[in-house]
Amino acid sequence: MPKLPRASAKKILAALLKAGFYIHHHTGSHANLRHSKKQHLHIVVPMHSKDLAPKTIKSIIIQAELTVEEFIKFLKK
Repeated sequence: MPKLPRASAKKILAALLKAGFYIHHHTGSHANLRHSKKQHLHIVVPMHSKDLAPKTIKSIIIQAELTVEEFIKFLKK
């Protein structure tokens, strides 16, 4: 498994949008996303100015039902 890259919330949000998610709503400093086809997927992304911690990124990847490789591919597009 490749090492998780350090990334800002904006880059992670952009990668998830490319993966088929859409912004359902914002609550404070958190963006709530849903998947357009897999309605059971619900992800919360903290919209902070600094890079997110690797554990937080890993949690988002698991919630999105993506592999690390797929996530990195969407992150680089």
